[in-house]
This record gives sequence, C-alpha cells and structure tokens, in this order.
Amino acid sequence: MKNIKIFAKAYQATTEDIRVSVQPFYLEDESDPEEGHFFWAYQVQIENLGVDPVRLKSRYWRITDSHGHTEEVRGEGVVGEQPLIEPGYAFEYTSGAPLGTASGFMKGSYRMRRHDGTSFEVEIPHFSLDSPHGSSMVN
Repeated sequence: MKNIKIFAKAYQATTEDIRVSVQPFYLEDESDPEEGHFFWAYQVQIENLGVDPVRLKSRYWRITDSHGHTEEVRGEGVVGEQPLIEPGYAFEYTSGAPLGTASGFMKGSYRMRRHDGTSFEVEIPHFSLDSPHGSSMVN
C-alpha cells in the first residue's frame, strides 16, 4: 500500500470507488491583474479505493470565469499519460488554467476503463478559482 498524503483543504468527489481530490493554487507570479490575466495551478489526486485496477483514458474540463464565459477542454489522458491505477494506490499530477477574471470555477470528469474493457465516468469535483484580486468570491 502506498502512503498517500491528503490535501489540507481539497475538493473531493468519489465515483465507483475512485476518489478525486483537487487543490487549486493561485499563482501570483504567473498572473498580471492589470492586464486581466489570472493563472492557477491545481494538484489532482486520483485514488483507487476499489479492488480492480483502472486506467484513466481521457479527461473533460468545464472552466467558467466570473462573467459566465465557459471553455470546455477534452483530451486523451492527463499530462501526457494514461495511468493505470492499481487498487490502494493513487496517481497525482499538477496542471494549470488561465482566466480573464479574478475568479471562476472548474469541474469535469475522467473516463476510466476497467481491466474487463468496460468504461465509466468519474466526477472531478466542482472547485473555486479565487484570487486575492476579486471583490467577491464565486464559490
């Protein structure tokens, strides 16, 4: 069994024994509020609580800024990988997202495949992207 760190204030969702935890971080050094450019990193942990291995095949993200502008992102795997996650183990990665407003939110899903070839969707929890530059928080 792998030792797994639990995020201090993570957003979490569990679907069919797969727990997804997300911890967003505002990146001040990558942002330029005067130009309307705000950037966040987010660390994701995908933990297999079940008894069968699963492979992450694809991702879907819905990114919404505080004006309601929405962008959808779809793709194979995550960070160039389609990891196999064994029971009792987790896969972690870090990625990022820009916004044109000081706050917003993201949500999405992963398509997972079991060893027997069946697929299922795993929820990525809805999480806030809040910077210190916003006058009010979205979430």
